[in-house]
Amino acid sequence: MFKRSVLTLMLVGSLLACTANADQASIKSVLSEKFPNADISSITKTPYSGLYEVIIDGQIVYTDENATYVFLGSVVDIKSKRNLTNERMAKLNAIKIDELPFEQAIKFVKGNGSRKLVVFSDPQCPFCKKFEQELTKVDNITIYLFPYPIASLHPQSTAEAKAIWCAPDKNAAWQNALLKNTAPKNSGDCKNPVDANIALGNKLHITGTPTLIFANGERVPGMVPAEKLEQLLNEKK
Repeated sequence: MFKRSVLTLMLVGSLLACTANADQASIKSVLSEKFPNADISSITKTPYSGLYEVIIDGQIVYTDENATYVFLGSVVDIKSKRNLTNERMAKLNAIKIDELPFEQAIKFVKGNGSRKLVVFSDPQCPFCKKFEQELTKVDNITIYLFPYPIASLHPQSTAEAKAIWCAPDKNAAWQNALLKNTAPKNSGDCKNPVDANIALGNKLHITGTPTLIFANGERVPGMVPAEKLEQLLNEKK
């Protein structure tokens, strides 16, 4: 998987000999040969001289018109100081929130529930536990919590997520697990959506927890303090 630099474009190396007047198809052919296990979902010519945008493994990279080089990083408009890559990535990552399978989520309603937030969270993730603490400070919100264990980081989290879902009161079980470090005592042997949530998260390229999705479909990864969350909830309607 490719990772983006925050501040600048970084040249990472020559790929293959130049191919004259390459178009999107030939660029894809060259990149697919060089990176056979990568998922190249789109190639688009940008307004920037000779630069092509490539969506590869859910991330943006850039290449020249001959597919000679790959650039990792951000395109920044110096005049406006806008990070154009981040803006483009936000649009690409936007999720049609009303099409999510909410029956696979634990629903929490606080106050009048007027604001909507979707959270993908791992019950054993320390940042998820910190975020759960921050959520106790936020009112007038409906939270759709998708249990999303990342077993590569927390090997026991899948079993715990299933046990939470199978508890008599899954809402209380979730909060007890994250706020009090008290896991439910059951086998997790009931019909549950945890495996489906893992597949959903992979499809949406959710690679870490917590991941927040706001009403406008924009996602924000990572632990967000309550004060910042209030701001985002009001901005991203």
